[in-house]
Amino acid sequence: MTDAPTLRTLLRRSDLELELVSPVDTALLDRPLRWVHSSDLADPTPFLTEDLVLLTTGTQFRDEDSIAAHAYVRRLAERGVAGLGFGTEVHRAGIPAELIAACAEVGMPLFEVPYRTPFIAIARAHAEAIAAQAYARRTWALDTQRALAIAALRPRGLESTLSELARRLDVWVGLFDATGSLAHQHPQTALDAETRQDLAAHAGDLIARGAQATQSFTVGAQPFLLFTLGRGGSLRGVIALATGALDPEARTVVTSVIAMAGLAREQSEQLGRRTARLNRQVLESLLLDDPTLARRVLGAVPPAPIVVAVAEANAPAEAIIEWCERRRANDAIPFFAAEGREGLTLCVSARHEDLITEAAERFTARWGVSEADGYSAFARLHEQAHLALARGTGPVSRYSDAASASMIGALATDEARMVAESRLAPVRRHDEASGTDLERTLRVWLEHDAKLDAAAAALGVHRHTVRSRVAQASALLGLDLSTFPARAELWVALSTLSD
Repeated sequence: MTDAPTLRTLLRRSDLELELVSPVDTALLDRPLRWVHSSDLADPTPFLTEDLVLLTTGTQFRDEDSIAAHAYVRRLAERGVAGLGFGTEVHRAGIPAELIAACAEVGMPLFEVPYRTPFIAIARAHAEAIAAQAYARRTWALDTQRALAIAALRPRGLESTLSELARRLDVWVGLFDATGSLAHQHPQTALDAETRQDLAAHAGDLIARGAQATQSFTVGAQPFLLFTLGRGGSLRGVIALATGALDPEARTVVTSVIAMAGLAREQSEQLGRRTARLNRQVLESLLLDDPTLARRVLGAVPPAPIVVAVAEANAPAEAIIEWCERRRANDAIPFFAAEGREGLTLCVSARHEDLITEAAERFTARWGVSEADGYSAFARLHEQAHLALARGTGPVSRYSDAASASMIGALATDEARMVAESRLAPVRRHDEASGTDLERTLRVWLEHDAKLDAAAAALGVHRHTVRSRVAQASALLGLDLSTFPARAELWVALSTLSD
């Protein structure tokens, strides 16, 4: 480990024999130093830069003038000077007390340079520290690039590369996909859920803008750097680093990873498009109730019994498939997904049906889900899923629930309602004109299996009243309600309008 070029590094050099004489915050000793300069000017600040150590022999301090000493030190502090070295026994013995007091007042590190230590030796020592650090950082960068190249050759090379980058930089690194969802992170538990959610929202905003960008972003007290992946107008995701700054070597390494990740995502999407075309052909084969092609192409299919699910037309199919791929890799959940002419189809084993519920919650998409059966019934399961989607209203609608509804409910189309309204129109007009309640009487009478006593009790009237109303309605409708077909037709009309 190479020492950083700081004032503490200089003070630790035993060959220089430097001695700190002013009490300061020790953190100031670790402030990075740009250079070491010497000057005996009364005001050298026009010729100085910030973050350097100034060496002086004190010829500018002719008298015991505390005002001049304090003004001198304040000018140095305002200019950003990181420390002051005083060469003793050159023009005067020891360090002026006024200078020590002035440095203590503003927190300026003041150290004594003995007569036997030339200023050039201090400057050379600092130059050596800078050169050693630069060499160490270049060596680190080369070693890191080598490690990243090896990581890229592993299975799931992009994720392995990002994990290696996190270890080398010793920071959290996250990959957000094209939907703004966190696809990979290392270390896994470094960030809390709220921070990840804020980062995902910001990454989604960057992707939505569609322009290449590097941005700093702060969540609480933690700074992050965000880098978009891909070309402008075709962004593939965002890489986030839990750091506020990178030195040139680290930035070079990160830039190479960004370029590699963008290329990997683009190649992955190209492969994904080819895979999608192949999966569509597999889906067509499965709809013929023949899993042979699927087994040959996919190598393995979800074990039967299976359920088939279809998503609504506006569901983000690519993002859902990518998320399912991660679940297969992380949790060993087998699945088959394909975009057909009617939208996204997802097939999983019945024991993994919860995957569909998770997808519905994560991507805010509605799904229809079939019953469980084997591949020989795939076409029927596919139709069940479509029916469940059409009939359902919630995030996940299952065919078993839709099938439990009445046959009449399934027939309640707009055309059927128009026919029912026309059929019942004579009774409704009579009720409206005469203030009678024939329609309700017919409904209650049929609900009680056309039994007069039971219907009368439910309506709170005499059985003869029910008989009279049924006969009157029968005449208005032109139906013989003593026959089952007529009663069935009437029941369908009443049920259709109440659906």
